[in-house]
Amino acid sequence: MANKVLSGTGMSMFKTAFAAALLCAAQQVFAILPIEQWQTSTGAKVLFVANRDLPMLDVSVDFPAGSGYDSKQKAGVAAMTNGLLRLGADGLGEDDIARRFADIGARLGGRFDTDRAGLSLRTLSDPQQRVPALDLLARILRAPEFPAAVLNREKARQIEALKEADLKPDSQAGRLFYQLAFREHPYALRGVGEVDTVGAMTRDDLLAFYRQHYVAERAVVAIMGDVSRSEAGAIAEQLTRGLPQAKGAAAALPPVLPLERAITRVVAHPAAQSHILIGAPGISRSDPDYFPLFVGNQILGGGGFVSRINEEVRQKRGLAYSAYSYFSPQQVPGPFVIGMQTRRDQADEALAVTRKTLRDFVSNGPTEEELLAARQNIVGGFPMRIDSNRKIHEYLAMIGFYNMPINYLDAFVANVERVTVADIRTAFAKHVDPDKLVTVVVGADKDQTVTEPAAR
Repeated sequence: MANKVLSGTGMSMFKTAFAAALLCAAQQVFAILPIEQWQTSTGAKVLFVANRDLPMLDVSVDFPAGSGYDSKQKAGVAAMTNGLLRLGADGLGEDDIARRFADIGARLGGRFDTDRAGLSLRTLSDPQQRVPALDLLARILRAPEFPAAVLNREKARQIEALKEADLKPDSQAGRLFYQLAFREHPYALRGVGEVDTVGAMTRDDLLAFYRQHYVAERAVVAIMGDVSRSEAGAIAEQLTRGLPQAKGAAAALPPVLPLERAITRVVAHPAAQSHILIGAPGISRSDPDYFPLFVGNQILGGGGFVSRINEEVRQKRGLAYSAYSYFSPQQVPGPFVIGMQTRRDQADEALAVTRKTLRDFVSNGPTEEELLAARQNIVGGFPMRIDSNRKIHEYLAMIGFYNMPINYLDAFVANVERVTVADIRTAFAKHVDPDKLVTVVVGADKDQTVTEPAAR
């Protein structure tokens, strides 16, 4: 194993050479990463990339079990279920689990968002560390106990955190934005729940959620690192064996309905700055307009100081320290968001400038010069997106969960480079309507709600 450990200088040279090779490969459109994909005997999907240069192994198991699968009455159950997985399982208490991972130098992590939830593991690939680490992860996945005492403690902690968050202007703005943008859709729910729903949560709720959503047939296993294909196959089988079996069809997220009208909600708050969010439902992960919107948003508000929104709001007028925009594609359309903070007395001006900037961009698109700069920035930074096991592993998990093309990384640069000004203008006109946006301002003298009439 010793000959696999690189020195600091060696590691730096390796990363530099690796990044250059990856960029060259991307531009020639041949496989950057030899991703292998298969199904386990239980029906779980597996994605694997071998890297025998470092004695490390990254593994994750994800499920369609995010907060989007909560109900309004049981908001927060998905998050609590995921959080308690590692706090007691198969006869082991939380201290036992933590100590055993620490003894072998392994790190247990988790993933939780609106769509997916799961656990991840980073360990040395030597069997002395790898075997007990994977055994422990498998026990946690197949036999969580959700101890009542731990649940009660975590409920109390979560309720206090929610009460504290409800006082903060940024938390208020985010919560209200999602409620107005997604209305009755589960994406409108606060992922960690509400004070009343967390307080009413029971161990039976967690068990029922686990048995319904943490099922073998819908698991996605991502494996990256120093193991062979046959070893990876055995790992995937081990981690999905003994998981609950699906009973009936998978729960489907409901469609996200577009906004019918613009609505502005101003909320009184003593904060010195107004926290502003503007946006609407955007696109799903599988939307064919992903790359035109991705590249276009780099120009609009995702490119830092050189983006249009930041240039107009911050650089020219000094109305905010930063202003940004992003699309967050999900299983079904996630949010398109523009955000900033500004002095209370400048909020109206900042809003007016931002709205005009967005309207101009949707109507006219970027210039050729802006597009060229954005493409160069994205392509130039691409090797840094996949310059470590951890980053590659994250892409594997995402590609598998969202059923993205297996050559997504291979084709990334080519997809960026083929985007045109016309593509961006068409995609933004299709997905962003400046006349149908939610605007939330938290940090004002008094509450106000302005609802525009629905467009005919």
